[in-house]
Amino acid sequence: MLSLRRPSTGTIRKFLAEQSKLGLTYEAVGATAASPPEGYVVDHTRIRLGQGEEVFARAQAAIRRWGQFRLGWVEAWSAETPIQSGKVVAVVAREIGLWWLNACRLVYVVDEPGPRHRFGFAYGTLPDHAGMGEERFLVEWDEVSGDVWYDILAFSRPHHLLTWLGYPYMRRVQKRFGRESAAAMIRAVGDEPERGSHSDAQR
Repeated sequence: MLSLRRPSTGTIRKFLAEQSKLGLTYEAVGATAASPPEGYVVDHTRIRLGQGEEVFARAQAAIRRWGQFRLGWVEAWSAETPIQSGKVVAVVAREIGLWWLNACRLVYVVDEPGPRHRFGFAYGTLPDHAGMGEERFLVEWDEVSGDVWYDILAFSRPHHLLTWLGYPYMRRVQKRFGRESAAAMIRAVGDEPERGSHSDAQR
């Protein structure tokens, strides 16, 4: 959904109510938990947030409040949406002078205890989304090494004619999101990025 003005709260609620009745737009639901399917572009961003249980707790709290989306030009609506499978969320973004509403549904949640603690979720695209595919957001704490990591894994391809035509630009936006989401998580835990952090994209 495109708009010249920022969508109102009422508009977003109506948008989500309509999209919540619809199915996901791709077949490989849950594939970010294993291996992304062929025929999609895969993006992987991984950054070390720091060490220890306190850093992991802050990172987990940031994921619960959708802090990885607080980038200024993009946000998740609403930030009060609980991290539960089946919940629907709108990704609200402003690019090239336009407001974009993209609908997603949470398809699974990760909440695993140690010795390698993992917390996060994946969401998949609904029909009114510029792309089609799935994205997983995860924080991990290895009790042995103490390291805490933030990890994004996504597979996607264009869904609408407009995004097919503007695909090179869409790829730049996706890569920008990975970088800035990692930076947002660094701010959320109050630490600095460590050596060994990386971001990549591959087909």
